[in-house]
Amino acid sequence: MTTKASPRHILVTSALYYANGPLHLGHILETIQSDIWVRFQKHQGHHCIHVCGSDAHGTPIMLEAEKQGLSPEQLVGKINTEHKNDFAAFLIDFDNFYTTHSPENQTLTELVYSRLYAKGDIVARNITQSYDPVKNMFLPDRYVKGECPKCGAKDQYGDSCEVCGATYSPTELKNPISVVSGVPPIEKDSEHYFFKLENYAELLKTWTHQGHLQPQITNKLNEWFDAGLRQWDISRDGPYFGFAIPNTENKYFYVWLDAPIGYMASFKNYCERHQDVSFDAYWGKNSTYELYHFIGKDIVYFHALFWPAMLAGSDFRTPSAIFAHGFLTVNGQKMSKSRGTFITARNYLDHLAPEYLRYYLAAKLNDGIDDLDLNLEDFITRVNADLIGKFVNIASRCAGFITKNFQGKLSGTLYNEALYQRFVEASSQIRDDFNSRQYHRAIRDIMGLADLANQFIDENKPWELVKNPENAEKVQQVCTMGLNLFRILSIQLKAVLPQVVTNVESFLNVPAFKWEDISAPLLNHTINPYQPLMQRIDPLQVKSLLEKGKVSMTEASPEQPVEKTEKKASDIAPVITYDDFAKVDLRIAKIVNAEHVEGADKLLKLTLNIGEEDRQVFAGIKSAYQPEDLIGKLTVMVANLAPRQMRFGLSEGMVLAAGPGGKDLWILEPHQGAQPGMKVK
Repeated sequence: MTTKASPRHILVTSALYYANGPLHLGHILETIQSDIWVRFQKHQGHHCIHVCGSDAHGTPIMLEAEKQGLSPEQLVGKINTEHKNDFAAFLIDFDNFYTTHSPENQTLTELVYSRLYAKGDIVARNITQSYDPVKNMFLPDRYVKGECPKCGAKDQYGDSCEVCGATYSPTELKNPISVVSGVPPIEKDSEHYFFKLENYAELLKTWTHQGHLQPQITNKLNEWFDAGLRQWDISRDGPYFGFAIPNTENKYFYVWLDAPIGYMASFKNYCERHQDVSFDAYWGKNSTYELYHFIGKDIVYFHALFWPAMLAGSDFRTPSAIFAHGFLTVNGQKMSKSRGTFITARNYLDHLAPEYLRYYLAAKLNDGIDDLDLNLEDFITRVNADLIGKFVNIASRCAGFITKNFQGKLSGTLYNEALYQRFVEASSQIRDDFNSRQYHRAIRDIMGLADLANQFIDENKPWELVKNPENAEKVQQVCTMGLNLFRILSIQLKAVLPQVVTNVESFLNVPAFKWEDISAPLLNHTINPYQPLMQRIDPLQVKSLLEKGKVSMTEASPEQPVEKTEKKASDIAPVITYDDFAKVDLRIAKIVNAEHVEGADKLLKLTLNIGEEDRQVFAGIKSAYQPEDLIGKLTVMVANLAPRQMRFGLSEGMVLAAGPGGKDLWILEPHQGAQPGMKVK
């Protein structure tokens, strides 16, 4: 277990996220899976680079930008920033997050195309396409809906059937309509360019059976080989947001041609800023480095057939492996906007800490492609039981005795060497499970060890021992032992709970953990006073999350534009009764402290006294007040509002303010003579 392997050179990509709307938890599932794997490789001392970016081209981008009154470039830039911020808030540590609308991607796309063209792998011919006579544009496959030509299922997109899995062209749909204008499309001819995928049939048959894919994926791809590989349309007619095809008129590269090349472009951009990293060493035809793609199972065909063929044909290396995962369901069903379970990344972050979700998904993720369910009741129970009741509970039960009775000094010996070695030996299998993406097994074993650690503390009862001064040495040894077992668990969980474990490192007063630190205990060492590492999830936080999801999401989508309607007064909010309003507990609060919140544009962190207790509240009043001007003022707060975990900390109430916003925003100040804690009627 302690033998240190030679560092590997690894490049990891997560699928590029389409830049026409917000991220949801399905997107976060994938990046949590890849981020844990990358962090774990780095933790072991390997050279691992993680790149991603925005998928920036295509008709949906063009139409969404038009709807918002923006240029496509402006929309892509805006969404790219939002995605980048959301990923960072979920502690997804990309080494580079870029965009496919970049000079690097255009250069590489034209290079790949020119090499394929020179080899005779590109052919031009006229095709009949669906054309919207109202919008005067050719329709992308997914902008035509109708009945599946194979099984007859209704409301299917023009490229594939979600019911039977068949693939086809939009012109094969029965009773088609344009989802842009709602009228039946007409058929119109146009010259298009095709990649002759059949030229790579033998290469792909071999490659897909060499362990680069999960067995379920390989078996599915066999159906394509049995049916015969078809030429792939790589061009689109203008108007289209993308890269123009050289030496053509009004023809553009299909988004799925330049999107995977975006992985190369993102890495190329990284290399330009890190001169010690060689692009060719990772992407050259004879590269000995490792390349892995994490993707959803819905885009396997593009990554496992078209992509390796494009790479081989243009003299670049093919992936070492492609890791596909299933979809995310919520409470056993597809995410639903009406139920509030279509949860955006930002909505989640406004209510709950990111590491709750990182842990819960890790406890379910494996190396297969089955769908994962976010059961919200189980989510609350598991996080509270495992992370609070088992993991951080170990530190909170031991640290106080060390700080109070031994000036923070750990003992010089382990109380139970055999138990410590059991933890060390178990780490070997945990390491292997993280490496093989069997995260659920690793988490199961880690929590099993946490049970043993808590059992050890229960059996030795330091809270009883400390009552007798003669037991001082044993108290120190028992608590030192408990904290060392906690330290091993923290090292094992570092890739899953990066911020929590950073706080553990600070608490234990040690440098950043490395995996190899597991074998050597921490002895004769002074730790810092313990501060709470995590807080329980309040079910009301999840309820609030779902309610916010219901009111903040609409049924509009790029595929199904919704006409704007005039908002009526009754649309503003659901009507409540007097009894509902009477439940709101308004209290006078004194602002005893106010400070800026690092990384927040609108928030101030307030400490409010409401008589017998202080509350911490994050208030969006930064545009109107300087912190120092608020200290000592009285205001009105909602005192019985459920605590909300924000990424900056726990907010335990709400300060009331009024005004149109900006500098014209005023906190409500009570009449003279009011005292903190008084009820407002």
